[in-house]
Amino acid sequence: MAYNARMSDIIIGIDLGTTNSLVAYCDERGPHCLHPGDQAGAGAHEDESALVPSVVHFTAAGGRIVGAAARRQAVLHPLETVYSIKRLMGIGWDGVQGELPHLAYKVVPGETSDIVAVEVHGRKFSPQEISAMILREVKQRADRYFGVDVRKAVVTVPAYFDDSQRQATRDAGRIAGLEVLRIVNEPTAAALAYGLGIKNPNGVIAVYDLGGGTFDISILAIEDGVFQVLSTHGDTHLGGDDCDREIIGLVMREIRDQFGAGNASMSFPPAAQQALRDFAEATKIRLSTEGAAQIAVDLGAGRTYRRTITRDEFETLITPWVEKTIEHCREALRRAGKKTEDIEKIVMVGGMTRVPLVLRRVEEFFGKTPYTAVNPDEVVALGAAVQASILAGMRRDTLLLDVIPLALGIETMGGAFGKLITAQTRIPCQASEMFTTYVDGQANVKIHVLQGERELAADCRSLANFDLRGIPPMPAGLPKIRVTFLVDANGILNVSAVEERSGTKASIQVLPSHGLTKDQVDRMTQESITHALADMLEHRLIDLRNQVDLDVRAIEKAMVRVGNRLAAEERASIAAEVQALRNLALGRDAEAIYAALQTLDRRTVKLAEMAISDTLGSA
Repeated sequence: MAYNARMSDIIIGIDLGTTNSLVAYCDERGPHCLHPGDQAGAGAHEDESALVPSVVHFTAAGGRIVGAAARRQAVLHPLETVYSIKRLMGIGWDGVQGELPHLAYKVVPGETSDIVAVEVHGRKFSPQEISAMILREVKQRADRYFGVDVRKAVVTVPAYFDDSQRQATRDAGRIAGLEVLRIVNEPTAAALAYGLGIKNPNGVIAVYDLGGGTFDISILAIEDGVFQVLSTHGDTHLGGDDCDREIIGLVMREIRDQFGAGNASMSFPPAAQQALRDFAEATKIRLSTEGAAQIAVDLGAGRTYRRTITRDEFETLITPWVEKTIEHCREALRRAGKKTEDIEKIVMVGGMTRVPLVLRRVEEFFGKTPYTAVNPDEVVALGAAVQASILAGMRRDTLLLDVIPLALGIETMGGAFGKLITAQTRIPCQASEMFTTYVDGQANVKIHVLQGERELAADCRSLANFDLRGIPPMPAGLPKIRVTFLVDANGILNVSAVEERSGTKASIQVLPSHGLTKDQVDRMTQESITHALADMLEHRLIDLRNQVDLDVRAIEKAMVRVGNRLAAEERASIAAEVQALRNLALGRDAEAIYAALQTLDRRTVKLAEMAISDTLGSA
């Protein structure tokens, strides 16, 4: 286990969220969230979520269930399942009246006027006790990870939490067996996850946090690495749930029209309501990456409701909610005395920020591209882990690097690694290269972003994938696709692709420095030296085979168009050489392939000239 701190000094970062909670730790690989079953020194279990739903279910026998299993009980057992407890932390009876209509379980006055309680099965629990149950669940992940009883933590809270709410959070940690060393504002934690305030210690940033049930916009000033919240604004009842309800409302109306003979009072049983919630959430998630999504609801008695919802239709439904967040952004700027041009960075937090409309409107409002490289569900927990590592006295220079440790580039045709930025390049830096298509009429191009020193994509580290869609149909080789890599001063890699003839664009952000230790970088560099000769030969073979494919297709097209103007012997000779070249390309003799390419190129000069003349004549 590679830690810079003794076991007794382990400090974890916890995002105690309204909808989900997470625990994270920062070692020499950088900050990373702990998944179920994680072991120290091993990678995360990608098939298991790091998120722990902030839900507690109380069984009739007096037991307690926390997390995803508890959330599944919410519809069938609403009075015994507690959620959104964070909204009740540190608030008196008068202060929670606005929350009560949104809560299915029973909330009652506490022992004093400045606290409330949740009553389940005749027993009262304070919000701190229920929050402690959630904290204990996420703490157990850290206990399993390290094999010890972890006792220290940094916990995040919303920027607008007052002293009593922050103290309630500390109390919840103490009940869970944790010493809360530091309470950190969620927007500050999100900024720390990107290294803002560490590498560039001065500036003004905005943190746009759109989660499942709440929205917050915070304007922060960073001066010499110290964060000051200039203003915060938002809505505690504005989030992804509202967008899900738009889909649910549409589906319910159409089901009533289709199967209820227009009966507006047609009721839906709890199981059906839960199914609709699940369908709506799944549809929203699909529409974040796809242009359309299908919904199929089995209503029983041989009745099935089917519907395809397009992204445009979904965006029309949710536009009013997204515009509300922009109005809050405008008000937060006004209160901070700032203008959009004063904002240097925008950090996106919360699952709803994956929705393309949200990203588009934020970029339009602030006039600059938001930071999206870090998982928006995990960014707050990761920032808490960074703060924890600072308190633990761990080194921070492994989080953000002054130079690019390993080359950055994309996978090219045939599985080769095309390097755009070489290792040891100082940041900030930028590089561009032109690519094209290999198939006639190709409308989409997949961009696979890689990091490493080897010549083949399979031997490098995969960072991200994204698609450049909507390229107008053109012959292979004609589209001009400029791929640009930009690494900013905070170590954020922005990859963009533009088809220059049509203006079609796509982009993505990643953090290339996270997840690799110095030893791993050294090992990958050494492997590139050890395998250099074999890798270069393999890369050359891929390039030559790609060239063979392009040249042969061009010759075959020319033969179809003007080949009849050649003598039969010449046509037969070209066909024989094309077949011989194809056979050579199946082998591994790079020099023979290159020589055959050159010979065929010389042999087909006349054919190429005839094809060009024919094209000009047609024009």
